[in-house]
Amino acid sequence: MSDLSRLRELVAQSCRVLGKLNLTKEPSGHVSARVPSEDRVLIKARGPEESGLRFVTARDIITVDFSGKKVAGDDGLESPQEVFIHTWLYKTRPDLQCVVHVHPLTVVLFTICNKPLLPLFGAYDPSGLRLLMEGLASYPRSITVSNEKLGEEFAAAMGKNPACLMRGHGITSAGASVEEATLTAIKLNELAEVNYRAALLGTPEPISQDDIKVILGSGQRRNVATYNVSNWRYYCKLLGEE
Repeated sequence: MSDLSRLRELVAQSCRVLGKLNLTKEPSGHVSARVPSEDRVLIKARGPEESGLRFVTARDIITVDFSGKKVAGDDGLESPQEVFIHTWLYKTRPDLQCVVHVHPLTVVLFTICNKPLLPLFGAYDPSGLRLLMEGLASYPRSITVSNEKLGEEFAAAMGKNPACLMRGHGITSAGASVEEATLTAIKLNELAEVNYRAALLGTPEPISQDDIKVILGSGQRRNVATYNVSNWRYYCKLLGEE
C-alpha cells in the first residue's frame, strides 16, 4: 500500500471513530489530511454517493486542490460545501496535517447559550484541561463556511489554536497528524459533556489556579506522542479495528 493510500485509509478511519462516538449530526461532518509536498487535500466527500461518517471507507475520500476543486475521486462524490474551512487552514498554517469539522450537540448547546467551558477537572484528564487552558478559539457566526472569503475569515478567527467553537454550528480541530486532530475533537466534546452534566447537578466550581498550574507544569506533562498512540489504539479497537 502506498503512503497516499495509507493516509486515505487513516482519514476514513478518523471519520468512523467520530461517527461511532456520535460526534456529529449524520451524515454531516468531514475530516481531511494534507497531501505531503503538494497543494492537495484528501477529504471526506459529500454527494449522492456519500456515506455517513460512521460508515466511511477509503472510497469516500476524494482529492481536492487548495481552491476546493475536486481533482480525483469517484463519480457521485463531490467536495463538501465547507471545504474552505480545510483549505484555508492549510494555506495559513503550514504546520497542520489534518483538519476535523464535526457537529457535537453538547458543544453546540454551549455556543448557543454563550456559556463558557470551565476548568472543572484536573487529574481526571490532564490533557483535556490543557486543551482548555492553552487556547480554544471561537467563531461567532452561525453560517456555512461556503466560499473563499468566509474560509479566510474563519481561519483568521481560529488563529493558531488547536480547536475552534463555531456558534450554533459545531467545532473544527486541527493538528500535526490525523490522530492528534481527531483526539482534540474528542477531548473538546468531553470537556463540554462534563460541564453540561455538572450544571445539571448544581453550580459547577472550577478547580483552583494552584492545581491548574501544577497540572500544566512541565512535571505533569505526559509524552504527547505516546499519549496519542495509546488513545488512538483504544478508539480503533472500539471500532473493532487495529
